[in-house]
Amino acid sequence: MDFVFDDGGREAAGFKGKTGDCVCRAIAIATEMPYKEVYDLINETAKSERASKRKRGKSSARTGVYIGTIRKVMERLGWKWYPTMAIGKGCTVHLRKDELPSGRLVVSVSRHEVAVIDGVVHDTYDCTRDGSRCVYGYYAKAN
Repeated sequence: MDFVFDDGGREAAGFKGKTGDCVCRAIAIATEMPYKEVYDLINETAKSERASKRKRGKSSARTGVYIGTIRKVMERLGWKWYPTMAIGKGCTVHLRKDELPSGRLVVSVSRHEVAVIDGVVHDTYDCTRDGSRCVYGYYAKAN
């Protein structure tokens, strides 16, 4: 799978340094929205979260976003979740061009979200693990 370096507009929005903002970057790239707009949308959605035994705090566009918050944001933007993995089934889809549909996607892999556009990874590093990285599911624009 080809790889293109893309920070999603993070640097252009005035953000500096390294951080765990893969969700914000992936959404900004796939939806073609400005990075700062996605950043603010994630943080606004996170305000309604409550801490629990499994959640230490609230989601943050800068340091990490919980799955439930990602789903809320993507639904709000009109994107649909397509699971590719089920309990007890093992990995059936990998981060490979021939195993994902074409179009603009936000793909969920282990501890990371990545934008894939027509079979090309758009991220700050090549996260494919040479095509062996398992895909949990992906978001695509709902028709």
